[in-house]
Amino acid sequence: MKAVKGLCVAGLFVAMLGSTQGRAEDLVDIFNLARDNDPTIREARQRFEANHTLLDQGRSQLLPSVTVQGTTRRAANNTARQFSYAQGYNQHGWNMNLNQNLLNFEAWYTFQSAKKSDQQAAANLAIAEQDLIVRVASAYFDVLRSQDNLAAFIAEEEAAARILERSEESFEVGLSTVTDVYQSQSSYDLARVNRLVEENNLAQRIEALEVLTGENHRILESLSEGFPIEGAMPASLPAWEEAAIANNLSVQAAQYQFEASEEDARAARARHLPTVSLTAGYNYQAATEIPNQALAFTRDATKGTNISLNVTIPLYAGGLNAARKRQAYYNRNAAEEVLLFTRRTVMQDIRNAYRSVQTDQVTVEARQQAIVSAESALQATEMGAEVGTQNVVDVVLALRTLYQAQRDYANARYNYVINTLNLKRAAGSLSPQDVMELNQWLQ
Repeated sequence: MKAVKGLCVAGLFVAMLGSTQGRAEDLVDIFNLARDNDPTIREARQRFEANHTLLDQGRSQLLPSVTVQGTTRRAANNTARQFSYAQGYNQHGWNMNLNQNLLNFEAWYTFQSAKKSDQQAAANLAIAEQDLIVRVASAYFDVLRSQDNLAAFIAEEEAAARILERSEESFEVGLSTVTDVYQSQSSYDLARVNRLVEENNLAQRIEALEVLTGENHRILESLSEGFPIEGAMPASLPAWEEAAIANNLSVQAAQYQFEASEEDARAARARHLPTVSLTAGYNYQAATEIPNQALAFTRDATKGTNISLNVTIPLYAGGLNAARKRQAYYNRNAAEEVLLFTRRTVMQDIRNAYRSVQTDQVTVEARQQAIVSAESALQATEMGAEVGTQNVVDVVLALRTLYQAQRDYANARYNYVINTLNLKRAAGSLSPQDVMELNQWLQ
């Protein structure tokens, strides 16, 4: 395990190459920045607010509406068979009307649909927030992954350079063949290429992290060697499946969408039903007594009030209402299929994530043991090379196997972290608390 610890220290050293000062940032720091600056989550919040206004729009159809209208006009007099505005007079007036629906099933069902749509929008926002957690964690640990891989490639390149130097010295004194030199050169060239490729990967992954936060990041805290690789409770797959059906946000959003479409279908059907409304109004009309005296109004202005009860029975609208009703029911049937597909997809996701976490647990343990075996094999190969029973090719292969085992071990740990988050997301239990708990294992 000494090689594993050396890998983590080298990974931290690689992380510090881009900056010589400043505090190392942890997962919570990055998450807080992404929560405020990530365009995707900010867009999701704005879309939620936009959808939330539908609730007020639907409620408005059930509340009174008041309108005020004012008019003013100039009337012309007929003077000597000519119309003259100069000898005309002014008229003005205003009226205020109040309208209240007393019986309107379409408005009621539309309001119920708006409430379901608002719940769906809230679920979609929660989905976006869970996705943000996974995206931030994936980007963060991808950077650490590249740092560890780069550290291993750098160490492998340095070791390959030393082997190449020894091979050339041995060849000059006649203790090795030119084949050993070529093999050592090939190993060094491969390690150098891998190091260059991984440097590019690290730069790209740092850029991907910056897209989420809008800031530069160079020093990140690494995952502690003491991070526990163990299953989350409950441990049984049926328990995870039950939790997913009850709490998965995608299922909830699809359920709300289906319920909203059902209310829309009821509203479309209600367009064929009578409506009852109450209308009350007040009006005022006045005109000038003397032509061309704009401000001289009669004292006996016309005033009036009215109140009425209106019953509207839709008989025929050219087939419009019937077509809208069919459209609403088709949309409801489509939403039902979306709900069914979402449930099936969630079950598939929870099972795949559960199996992945189980596999990662075994894989991490196996990769850890593989490092121990590779270290022992390298030591034995180096001793064999010293006594002449092994050649430089065997040493190169053993060295490459060790560094590959270290990279596989680091990747297996990061895969476990991300797959655990995916499992919790599929079960609907992923929250910022998981970020804080995971952050405790960073150093």
